Amino acid sequence: MSGQPNTRLADLFGLAGWSKGELARLVNRQAAAMGHPQLATDTSRVRRWIDMGEIPRDPVPRVLAALFTERLGRVVTIEDLGLVRHGRAGKRQGGGSVEHPDGVPWAPERTAAVLTEFTGMDLMLNRRGLVGAGAALAAGSALNSAMHDWLHTDPALTADAPRTDNPLHADPAGFDRYEAAPIGSQEIEELERSVEVFRAWDAARGGGLQRKAVVGQLNEVGGMLSYRHPEHLQRRLWGVAANLAVLAGWMSHDIGLEPTAQKYFIIAAHAAREGGDRPRAGEALSRAARQMVHLGRPDDALDLMKLAKSGSGEQVLPRTRAMLYTIEAWAQASLGKGQAMRRTLGEAEELFVSDKGDVPPPSWMQMFDEADLHGMQALAYRTLAEHEPAAAAIAQRHAKRALELREAGRDRSKIFDHISLASACFIADDPEQADTYARLALTSMGTNSSHRTWDRLREMYRLTGQYSSYPKIQDLRAEIKLALPKGSLKAASGSRARA
Repeated sequence: MSGQPNTRLADLFGLAGWSKGELARLVNRQAAAMGHPQLATDTSRVRRWIDMGEIPRDPVPRVLAALFTERLGRVVTIEDLGLVRHGRAGKRQGGGSVEHPDGVPWAPERTAAVLTEFTGMDLMLNRRGLVGAGAALAAGSALNSAMHDWLHTDPALTADAPRTDNPLHADPAGFDRYEAAPIGSQEIEELERSVEVFRAWDAARGGGLQRKAVVGQLNEVGGMLSYRHPEHLQRRLWGVAANLAVLAGWMSHDIGLEPTAQKYFIIAAHAAREGGDRPRAGEALSRAARQMVHLGRPDDALDLMKLAKSGSGEQVLPRTRAMLYTIEAWAQASLGKGQAMRRTLGEAEELFVSDKGDVPPPSWMQMFDEADLHGMQALAYRTLAEHEPAAAAIAQRHAKRALELREAGRDRSKIFDHISLASACFIADDPEQADTYARLALTSMGTNSSHRTWDRLREMYRLTGQYSSYPKIQDLRAEIKLALPKGSLKAASGSRARA
């Protein structure tokens, strides 16, 4: 007991709206349902947890996480509640440190446990029909500060870790837990193939339909990681975990579960670093930066991109660096920094063409091809066109080139290209062409579960306003209204990135 209040638990307790006595009764009831009928919590014990920083013994933290998850309708982990026994210098009872209040990075041995716990809670929310959008996103500057030193050190897959005959048991999560057992290279190959299947489905149809399957697979991998395998297999398994966590985050972002998505991106960075793959860790953080730009927080995105670029290490391939630069350019465009954006995109182009292809790209970079390079350039110039209308013409050129190069199966990217192209045409005072490209986007949206396409479509709808007296545009506006969820046009769009 620290004697200091557990501010993380206190904040969530206030949001939940329970009395201390009510929470004590709920803990006893939930514990009995989870197979612990002997638990007897009372009001004074709850008070000590909150006011005195006492950390209860297992299974109480898991019980509390389940109760808060259901009450708040979003994933709440033991770490979120400040109930992890870190045993490390500089930590405070609330779950983080003075410098790192968000509790990241966590200790290396906690990564598998955090991964399994978080995915288990996420699956529980799915089963009960709840949503996970009630939390706030951590600022990019806070994550940068918390993770910088950690990401720049070598991962701790060292000789003092437990060997194969001495399993490393992560803290039990209590939900959908995969029984720890050794696996071989064949099982890992099957997991790696499953990642490719999920990735292709996401690119074609959006994140809504397969998110639960990805989270479930990641939950099982977390259980596998609690058994210490030979180093070459353990590293590959961490790679699978990183890839699945990025996918889970991207799919969550795609359907508007933003705090959940950010947590998965952070988990992915941890998993990649545990596997010794710093470029993958940097790419995971770049996803969080893209999320920030989409949500209208480009300053936070630039903070994250500093960390993503520096933390990727010296072995990062030129094409990967090019991808990172395009995200940075999009954030700069959102801030109206045209000169900086053009310079950054120029560096991205140079890096892309300098990649001779003599080193095969990792599987997670194979989606970033020439079409994606032009697609990101189109998005950056279209975004800049809100500040510099002349940039709209360049956006159109890149969007058309991206569409020419898009391979089959990249349906969601094609929708984004058409929306970027139509939006640029509206800004360039060419409503006839804009109408054509907007309708091409609309014809594909019915088979896609991406909420991000709706966000960008809403922004395009805003641009149609000045042409609302044109008969064609009147019809287009009516069709956009039908394509969007009911009432979504009334939602504030100022916090979103431009279409």
